[in-house]
Amino acid sequence: MRGSRFLLAGLVAGANSTVAQSPLYTEVTDTYLPAGIAGRCMDAAAGDADGDGDLDIALALEFEPNILLLNDGRGRFENRSDQIPREVHDSEDVEFADLDGDGDLDLFLVSEDDETNELYLNDGSGRFIDASHRIPVTDVSNGHAILDIDNDGDMDLLIGNQGPNRLLINDGEAGFTDRSAELWPNDSPTQDLEVVDIDDDGDLDVIVANEAQNRLFLNDDGMLIDATAARLPAREDETREIRAADVDGDGDPDLLVANVSFVTPWSRQDRLLINSGDGFFADAGSDALPADNRDHFTIQAADLDSDGDLDVITPHSVVRGGAGDYRVLLNDGRGNFSESAAGSVIPATADGNGFDVEVADFDGDGDDDLFFCNRSSVANPGAGVASGGQPRLLLRN
Repeated sequence: MRGSRFLLAGLVAGANSTVAQSPLYTEVTDTYLPAGIAGRCMDAAAGDADGDGDLDIALALEFEPNILLLNDGRGRFENRSDQIPREVHDSEDVEFADLDGDGDLDLFLVSEDDETNELYLNDGSGRFIDASHRIPVTDVSNGHAILDIDNDGDMDLLIGNQGPNRLLINDGEAGFTDRSAELWPNDSPTQDLEVVDIDDDGDLDVIVANEAQNRLFLNDDGMLIDATAARLPAREDETREIRAADVDGDGDPDLLVANVSFVTPWSRQDRLLINSGDGFFADAGSDALPADNRDHFTIQAADLDSDGDLDVITPHSVVRGGAGDYRVLLNDGRGNFSESAAGSVIPATADGNGFDVEVADFDGDGDDDLFFCNRSSVANPGAGVASGGQPRLLLRN
C-alpha cells in the first residue's frame, strides 16, 4: 500500500456519539458513485486531478483497467476513465503527486505479477499521458511512497518489492535515476511503505511492512539506515499495511499493523506498536486491539466519532469466493480500543473486501468522509458486486 500521512489525534473533544440512534455515516454509493465500477480494487487515491478545487479518486485494479472518478464538488462522481491510459496491469498501489513540477497532480502506480510501474503525467486538465518509460526499474512491486528524500524540492519515489526495494531520485521534471544501491541497500518481501518522521529530526523516515520482520529505516541526509534491531520489536508477521497515527494522544507517531495469514502460517491478529516518545517502539500486546483472527489487508485511523482521538477502521477481506465486512474500533483517548456497536458508526450495508480506506472531505462540507476500495473475490467483472468488489462512499452526517 501507499505511504500515508502521520495522523495526529484531534485537539478538540466532542460528545461521544456512539449512542446515536442512526449511524454517524450515511452510505450514498448508489446515488453518488457511477454504476459499473465494481471489480478487483487494490488501492485508491484522492486528489484534485482536474484542478477544479475538489477531490477526485483514482482506483488501481488488479488485471482490470484502472478507474478515474471526477467529483462535481458535492461528492457526486463521474467515471472519466477515458482520461487515463487503459492498459491492463496487476496494479497494486496508486498515488497522486506533482512529479514533473508543473503544478498539477500526476499519477504513479506499481504492479506486482506483471512487474510494470506506471507513470501518468497530467496535462493540466485532468487528462493523463503515459510516461512510464521514465521509470528505470521493473520489479515485483506491491507498494510505494512519494517524498522529497534528498530535500531538493522535488518528489522522489520509494518502491516496495519482493526483493530489493528501490529508491528513485527525481531530476525535478519526472526523470528518475535508481540510486538504491548507494542510498538504500536492502532486501525484503515488502507489501507496504509508510513514511513518517520517527526520530523528530525534520525529515521523513521509512517503515517497511513485510511478510516477515517489519523494518525501520532512518533518513540520514537522503541515505536510509536500517534501525530495525534497536527500534522495532522482533516479530514475524505477514503484514500488508502499517499506518502511522498518534493513537495515545502524546504527540508522537504510533504504528498500527494490519496482518493476514495468506501465504504464511503466522497470526492474523493486528498489532499496535507504541512510541516511547523518542522513536523506539514496544508492542502493546495482544489485548491492545480486540481479538480478530481474520485477514486484514488494510487499516486506517480517523476520528470517526468526533471525540478528539483517533479511532480505527479495519475490514475483514475475503480473497476467495466471498464478501467481507468492516469493523470500527473506538479509542478511549489513551490508545485503548473497543469495538463499536453494530451500525452505530457506519451502516451495515457498507461491506466488501476492503483493501484501502480513503479519508477525505469529498462533499466539501468541512468534515471527513470515507471511501472504501473493495476487491472482488472472483475474476469475473460481472460478479464484482456480489463478490465484495463494490466500492462504497460514506458521507459524514
